[in-house]
Amino acid sequence: MKTGTKDRVVHKLNFIRGDELQIPTYKVLKQDGSPYKGATLPDLEQSTALRIYKAMVRTRVLDERMLAAQRQGRLSFYMQSTGEEATTVGFAAALDDEDMIMAQYREQGALVYRGFTLDEFMNQLFSNERDYGKGRQMPIHYGSSKLHYMTISSPLATQIPQATGYAYGQKLAGEGKCTVTVFGEGAASEGDFHAALNMASVLKVPVIFLCRNNGYAISTPSNEQFAADGIAPRALGYGMHTIRVDGNDTLAVYAATVEARRIAVEQNEPVLIESMSYRLAAHSSSDDPSGYRSKKEEEAWASKDPLLRMKQWLFLQKWWTEEEDSKLFDAERREVLATLKEAEKRPICKLDELITDVYDTPPTLLVEQLDQLKAHIRLYPDAYPKTSGDLDHG
Repeated sequence: MKTGTKDRVVHKLNFIRGDELQIPTYKVLKQDGSPYKGATLPDLEQSTALRIYKAMVRTRVLDERMLAAQRQGRLSFYMQSTGEEATTVGFAAALDDEDMIMAQYREQGALVYRGFTLDEFMNQLFSNERDYGKGRQMPIHYGSSKLHYMTISSPLATQIPQATGYAYGQKLAGEGKCTVTVFGEGAASEGDFHAALNMASVLKVPVIFLCRNNGYAISTPSNEQFAADGIAPRALGYGMHTIRVDGNDTLAVYAATVEARRIAVEQNEPVLIESMSYRLAAHSSSDDPSGYRSKKEEEAWASKDPLLRMKQWLFLQKWWTEEEDSKLFDAERREVLATLKEAEKRPICKLDELITDVYDTPPTLLVEQLDQLKAHIRLYPDAYPKTSGDLDHG
C-alpha cells in the first residue's frame, strides 16, 4: 500500500509533538543599519536599493495622508501598512515584473514599487470615473492587469488557492514565471490556506506563499490563533521549502524572496516565507487597537521601524543623506496631497456601469435589480451622490 511516505520502521512506541521543532528567524541588518556578524548581504545595486527605499517612503506617506483624509470625512475607509513596508516592498523588488502578485489588503507597497501611480491609488480610493473597478470595490481594493497585480478581494484567504491554480498555469506555459500570494497569519487559519498548500505541493507548482505575521488577526493575538511555532512549520507538513525572516529587515525579505523565486521557477516547487513584523497602525480606520494591545508593546515595535533600518543602511553605503531624506518626505507629502485634491473632484462612476463588463448582454435579473436600485435612489435622492445620466432610464 502506498502511503505517500518513505518507510522507516521503529519498534519503540514514541509519539512526536510538533512543538519540538522551532524554526529560526533569518536576519541580515541590525536596527542601526549595520549587518550582523557572518550575515551575507544580497547583491543589491544602488539604484535598486534607492528604488526600494523610495517606495517604502511613498507607502508610509500615502498611508499617513489617506488615514487623515478618512478622519476628515473625505474617504469612507482605509487600511495602513505602517511598520510592514520592508515586507511589502522588499518581496516585490525580488520578483520579475511579470510574476503575478495575489495580495491581501495591506500590500500597497508592492504596487508602489511596480509603478502604480498616486493618481491610480486615488482614483480607486474615491471610486471616481477613472477607477479601474468602476466603483464596485470598497477603498484599498486595488488591482492592475498591466502590473500583474490581481484585484484584491475582501474575504480572507480566497487568493491563496487561486495563486496555486494560477501558478499551475504558469508551469504548463513554461515561461519561467511564478506567483506570489501574500496573506496575514489570520488568513492562514482559513481552510483555503491548507487546500492551497496541499495542491501546490502535490502538483509541484511555482508559487511562493508569503505570510505577513504581524501578531494580530484584527484583535486576536497569535497565541490565541494557533499553538504551534507560527506558520512556517506548516509548510514542512506539506513537504515544501520554508523560511522565517525578520519582516522589518528589507534585505532579509529581499534575499529570501530571491532564493524562493529561484526554487519556484527552476525547480517548479512551492515555497513558504513567514515574515515576522508588526502593524504599528490599527487594523483599519474602523479599529481601535488600544482595546487589545499596550502602548509599551507598540513602542517596542516602533523602535524597530523598517524605514529607519533601511535608511541607516543606505547612509552606511554612502548612497543617501539626511538632507535627501528630508526633501523626499516633503516632496511626497506635497504630491500625495495635490493628487488627492484632484482625484476627489472627479465625478464618481455612473450607476449604469454597475452591471456592465461581466456579460455581453446583462441578464434580465440584473437589469431588474438595477431598475429597483434607481427607483430607491429617486425616493431618497439626498442620501446618494449625483452623477449625470444615472437615472435616465428605468
